[in-house]
Amino acid sequence: MTTRGDLFDPGCPTRRLLDRIGTKWVSMIVKTLAEVSPGELGFAELRRRIPGVSQKMLSVTLQGLTVDGLVARRVEPTVPPRVHYRLTDLGLSLEVPLSALRMWAEEHMAEIDRHG
Repeated sequence: MTTRGDLFDPGCPTRRLLDRIGTKWVSMIVKTLAEVSPGELGFAELRRRIPGVSQKMLSVTLQGLTVDGLVARRVEPTVPPRVHYRLTDLGLSLEVPLSALRMWAEEHMAEIDRHG
């Protein structure tokens, strides 16, 4: 049985979540899509709004977020197909804790940098 809050246990919900969403790209995608919520963004527009993300990294990260039910994907049947993304309600609920983490980082990163 998984012990709740035991980060050393691979089954810990927190550890499992961090394994899935613990990258800067997830945070940037969620923030960017939250800014247009309830709207959606096409892949190219999403890539333009996230500096430094490669096409492959954006694609792989969006696939993971879609599989996890955090992002919804809509394909326009055009040639070539246009793909649009939006946050689901579950994904939108992730913006609150990620925003709190960003605020904490803005408040404390200078101090952390001084120690590093």
